[in-house]
Formats: sequence, structure tokens, C-alpha cells
Amino acid sequence: MSLTIQRGNFVVITGHVGSGKTTLLRVLLGLLPMQSGAIYWNDRLVDEPANFFVPPRSAYTPQVPKLFSDSLKENILLGLAEDTVDWEGAIAQAVFDQDLAAMPEGLETVIGSKGVRLSGGQLQRAAAARMFIRQPDLLVFDDLSSALDVKTEQALWSRLISMKERRKSREWEVGKETTSVSVRYGWMPTCLIVSHRRSVLQQADRVIVLKNGSIEAEGTFDRLK
Repeated sequence: MSLTIQRGNFVVITGHVGSGKTTLLRVLLGLLPMQSGAIYWNDRLVDEPANFFVPPRSAYTPQVPKLFSDSLKENILLGLAEDTVDWEGAIAQAVFDQDLAAMPEGLETVIGSKGVRLSGGQLQRAAAARMFIRQPDLLVFDDLSSALDVKTEQALWSRLISMKERRKSREWEVGKETTSVSVRYGWMPTCLIVSHRRSVLQQADRVIVLKNGSIEAEGTFDRLK
């Protein structure tokens, strides 16, 4: 297959189970060996994708996010200096603010081995906050919203899309609520997402449909349905 992703686009990869969606992401990121072909970033050949696609250039969350038996804060920071990051923005972006407010120990909550003290949806949103707090150029999600209820999922993707559309502002509106977020000026992340959900496909700038490891179709949701 051959594909080009424009900066700032919201691109969704979909297809039946076994069509190659996760494999494509993992090869792109250097987590699986590439048998042939080449990867380019702004016309620059990427020789070692595993070392290239890392924060702040890229951030990735797999189907089952990796969390550690430590505090929620340390799982999100992973070594970043606490006074250099935008906690409020990352937590709000991940739609994790209400969950965090309900935790008596807040960010100091110890989440247990592999995040066992968190629900599936909380685990995925904690991993999303870990991505957002780094403000990378490329966000790669492998079925991030699979454990989220419809309302939470729609809020998460809507906030991402709204941020892209209003990236020069420090506020964006979600429904009737306005969330103030301090973001890096001009931050315009590109989103590469694996999902089957209709609500995600409808919001995409571009949908790529895979079948047996090849691109079967691509375009906007309205043109493909």
C-alpha cells in the first residue's frame, strides 16, 4: 500500500478484523520490521522509525495501554518535569477531568499493576492524557475509544477536532461548555486513528479502508458509505 497523510488531518483507518490495521500502525512506528518500502516525513527518509516516531514528534497508544503500578501522575509524566507541562489542558483534552475530581487522592492515586484500579475507559483516557501532555506532532491511536461510552467518546474526538480548527485560540467550545486550555501556540497535531465506530468515521477528514493488507478504498465517510 501507499499513502500520504497531510499535516493536521484527522485520518481514520478501518476494515474487518485481520485486515492489517494494527500491523500498519506498528510497522509505521518501527514496532514491527518493515519487509519493503520506505517511510518519509516531510520528504525526509526515515531510516529508523522506532527511534524517529517518539515524543515530541509522535505519541502512540495501543489497544491495551501500558500503565505501571505507580501514581496516576507518574504514569502520565513518565519522566517529564511537572512544572513544564499543562496538566489542565491534557486532562481536559482526554475527558478525564470529572473522573479525576472523583478520586480522593487525585493525581496521586496509585493505580495498581497495569492500571488495575482504573476502569477500561479510564485507563484509555489516562493513556490519552499521557500523549496530549507531550503535544506531539503526530497522535497515533489504535482503537482508543473501544472502552468508552458514546458520550465520552464523542467529547474526546470533538475536543481534538475543535482544537485543530481553533488552534490559534486558547479556548474551544464542547456542546454548551467552554473549556479553557493552555496549549502550545500553533500546535496542530495530525491524528492517525484505528476505529470501526461510525461516529469517529463521520468526523474524519479522510477514511482509509483496509482489506487483506491493502487499501480497498479511501475518501470521506459520505463518499464511501
